Amino acid sequence: MNTYIWLIRREFWENRAIWIVPAVIGVALTVAALFGRIDFGLAISAEQKRMIGPTVLLPYEFTFFAVMSIYSSWYLMECLYADRKDRSVLFWKSLPISDTATVLAKLFIGVIAIPLVYFLVADVSTLLLAFIVSMRAQAYLGSVLWQPELWLQLHVLWLYVIVTTGIWFLPFTGWLLLVSAWAKRAVMLWLVLPPLALYGAEHWFFGSDVFGSQLTERALGYLPRAFYGQSNSSAWATTAIGTDAITVPSSVWHLLNPIGFLSSPATWVGVLVGAAMIYGAIQLRLRRAET
Repeated sequence: MNTYIWLIRREFWENRAIWIVPAVIGVALTVAALFGRIDFGLAISAEQKRMIGPTVLLPYEFTFFAVMSIYSSWYLMECLYADRKDRSVLFWKSLPISDTATVLAKLFIGVIAIPLVYFLVADVSTLLLAFIVSMRAQAYLGSVLWQPELWLQLHVLWLYVIVTTGIWFLPFTGWLLLVSAWAKRAVMLWLVLPPLALYGAEHWFFGSDVFGSQLTERALGYLPRAFYGQSNSSAWATTAIGTDAITVPSSVWHLLNPIGFLSSPATWVGVLVGAAMIYGAIQLRLRRAET
């Protein structure tokens, strides 16, 4: 256990962008809240107040999640390749640390630690946003951002998304680690070309599109399995504010679909495929020490 703790600390020491990037985003959004325009002159009902909170805070949180997804993917793509590129892999192989432990520590950083860091920074930044808006805007608008139930739902949503995306996108995670362990140079090229070649070969020789459809399903199939769609009327609510109508989740509790997600065969097929690729990355790490 101590070995894994030190390996995880090492990743934070060597990749300071893990916490610097979300901190910069948080500062930028806080400055925007301080000096940006806040103009809500409409009189709204109690029900509309309840719905404004998610409308304001969810896009703010989504900004962190979008950047986190990009950075986490970049980290997984570079982590094993960078060790070989700067020859630090030779030092780590001289220590009594297994390649399995090293790869699993990097997997943990990319799938769990980075999302948690962004979650914590987003949480602090959202609290600052709510406080600033409360001070700058009318009292009725500030009050809609301080709903204990809303904050609880935001926390549950973040943690649910971290866990379920980590499971659903494990094939992509495994592929990123496999390419990072394999490529001698041009990691991005190796990341893209084999899937394109396989897609083209299947289409050219067999006239089918099984690989392409499965890839698309994996990329776009997360939301329909992890969440209830608008067909579930209890999960969504629409109200008019001024001349506009907005539709937001009525409650996170009605939106999440963990049973449907965990009972889907596609979820566990993806886990098996991702685990196989991660095992391949470990084997490549055992055999490759230099670029």
